[in-house]
Amino acid sequence: MNTSPDEFERLFVNFQREAFRLETLDDYSGSSDPESQRAFHAGEPQPADYNQEWADEVRANVDAGKRMYRVHIMSRPLTGYLRFELGWGYRKNVLAGEEFFILDITERPNPLAGVPDFWMFDESSVFSMNYGDHGKFLGVMSHSDVSQWIERRDIALVHAVPFHEWWERYGAE
Repeated sequence: MNTSPDEFERLFVNFQREAFRLETLDDYSGSSDPESQRAFHAGEPQPADYNQEWADEVRANVDAGKRMYRVHIMSRPLTGYLRFELGWGYRKNVLAGEEFFILDITERPNPLAGVPDFWMFDESSVFSMNYGDHGKFLGVMSHSDVSQWIERRDIALVHAVPFHEWWERYGAE
């Protein structure tokens, strides 16, 4: 069932314990600010207010005792978009309290091939993400059977490493 943008946005305030995200794409540039991407690739300093609304939302949730975490499935070499997302987005959001894990499939098969991006809230509600060309966000669809999504989250976490470990090893590539 399709979910309205307002309904979906409320989930990030109303969840009680945890919000988990699986990211599977290597390009979300169609859903991102092109000027920020240009500035990053030009080597300009990150503006202090970059992605601040999301960082504030994460911080408020973490301060309230909630967990926000995600696994991103990716392979090296990183796309230009992923260098931007990890370099500016993830590194800032970590400071706000969001946890990131990387499932690197450069030298192994993807254990979740064909699984779409999704958010899961409190292991009770799941929303798969629909994207078009270049990761342009098109909307979300809710799913009633959460058990398969919990299993997918668990598989992702078993095969992933904490972002900071992965970044130390591969961030300069």
